[in-house]
Amino acid sequence: MPDLHQKALTLPPLPGVYLMKDAKSGVLYIGKAKNLKARLGQYFGLLEQHGHGYISMGIEHVHDFDYIVTSSEHEALVLENSLIKQHTPKYNIKLKDDKGHRWVRVTKEDWPRMTVAKQKHDDGADYLGPYTSAYAVKLAVDEAKQVFKLPTCSLQFPRDIGKSRPCLQHHIGRCDAPCAKRITHEVFLQNMRGAMAFLKRGSIQSEKELQKEMEQAAENLEFERAARLRDTLRAIEKLREKQHVVSVSVEEQDVFALAAEQSQACWAVLRFAEGKLCDSEQFFLPRPENYESARQELLERYYSIRGDKLPRRVLLDGETENPALLEEWLSVQAGHKVVVQVAQKGEPAQLVALCRQNAVEKLAHRIGRPGKGIAALEDLAGLLGLPAPPQYIEAYDVSHTAGSGNVAGMVVFRDGAPLKAAYKRFAIKGFTGQDDYASMAEVMERRLKRYLDEKDSGEGFGRLPDLILLDGGLGQVNAVRPVLASFGLYVPLFGMVKDGKHKTRAIASGGGEIAINANKAAFALVTNIQDEVHRFAVAYHHKKREKSALDSELTKIPGIGPARAKALLMHFKTMKAIREADLEALAAAPGMNAKAAGAVREYFNEK
Repeated sequence: MPDLHQKALTLPPLPGVYLMKDAKSGVLYIGKAKNLKARLGQYFGLLEQHGHGYISMGIEHVHDFDYIVTSSEHEALVLENSLIKQHTPKYNIKLKDDKGHRWVRVTKEDWPRMTVAKQKHDDGADYLGPYTSAYAVKLAVDEAKQVFKLPTCSLQFPRDIGKSRPCLQHHIGRCDAPCAKRITHEVFLQNMRGAMAFLKRGSIQSEKELQKEMEQAAENLEFERAARLRDTLRAIEKLREKQHVVSVSVEEQDVFALAAEQSQACWAVLRFAEGKLCDSEQFFLPRPENYESARQELLERYYSIRGDKLPRRVLLDGETENPALLEEWLSVQAGHKVVVQVAQKGEPAQLVALCRQNAVEKLAHRIGRPGKGIAALEDLAGLLGLPAPPQYIEAYDVSHTAGSGNVAGMVVFRDGAPLKAAYKRFAIKGFTGQDDYASMAEVMERRLKRYLDEKDSGEGFGRLPDLILLDGGLGQVNAVRPVLASFGLYVPLFGMVKDGKHKTRAIASGGGEIAINANKAAFALVTNIQDEVHRFAVAYHHKKREKSALDSELTKIPGIGPARAKALLMHFKTMKAIREADLEALAAAPGMNAKAAGAVREYFNEK
């Protein structure tokens, strides 16, 4: 690392592309930089300072690096994409293009048939396409057949004309039934041409043309044809009404959202054309360390493989590393202006929420966990401004009775669920009396000292949480934050504020309170955590108070001090067992003798 750091410091402060290589000069990773010297100098400097664990890009295999200077950052991006396609480096994000292309095939027959084809053959048929999505082309063909009442059965025409009665599709208005001679050959061909125009030009343009044809037919007194065109227009209108997701403001746009859990992430895409949802895709990848850079790279990779038709707007669920560069590159690729927008409110926010829900559900299905848990952590991260969903959460609460029996409890939630094996209890030792702030500070100091002692293990106290929640408001947060700072550690820290009825109301941070009741998933998760840590701390307090009461009763016996009382309780477990024990059993207990055993027996015999 020192050698690579020194080499990086000799680079020019210019935009360009860098290639990380292994000992055999194989390319491990390709990246771009606005300033090669600054990027790689900082990169290898941090690695030299913090070690390989600082970045998980397989950096232990990097033996050398190469670089190419470009004239602009945009040129660096274009070159980066070209080199990634050429070398397919192991540690660059890969989005596998496994969908293939689809075509709409219309046969050249007296009674043409419209089907979906995987390949284009030289068979004399007309082919429309290619389409990048099998789902999109199948949906489009089904819609065209429905609107223009083309048959969907396997009958062959003219062979099967007049051999059967109309089927259900005719009776529900979805087929003109050429099989039963309910339509002429000329009208059938007109409908097929209309269906092909519908697929080529889209429903909006087809509507305009059909409207003109209908008006012209009415002027020419062709009332039967005008009626058929009217019915076709109505079918298109009904089809639009059945679309579940419609964007009234932007007809063509792609919507992206990223959902992540402890080790995996799902990158979901919803593609809209003509104001309706026409395609959806999901890609799975390791959980990214930095969401902004991950979004940037994911979008670059996505439009490298899906760049056949770029929309005018790209909606995102969060910021990218360099939105201006991304917009410039996409606009050049598309040949028109492409706007990259982070959804904030209104219709864009609703579309991103739908996309995110798809990502969450797909990820949940893949890892076998409920989608609600993943969604709650994602929502909580968004509310608190965290860089990623908190997979490992620690929560603390203090419990006492008017300053006596002062204890605290720590509960752990991993992936949104209680991890009871990691729960810890603390007896407050630094002072007596009632001081919740001092109690919280003491507990956190003891916990962090254990972290420094056990961090090599990476488990239990040896692991830092992604988020710390304190049962309380700004007072508790302000008491604990200096403790974290004194250890040189940063962990997101918030308080859980309750209302007058002891119910969760808000999240306290250094800047005030954050309302969470409007977000059901995050609110339910925080309420569950707060209730659980309160229950755990109170249960420990009650147990300690009960034990203290039992200890005080035993110490009333002559010859039984605190040490013997504790030893008796540990040996017999309960006061009932001590009361019922005979003289011999009492004398055999740890720390006891015949005289002390006689005093205990005499005490309980008198009661």
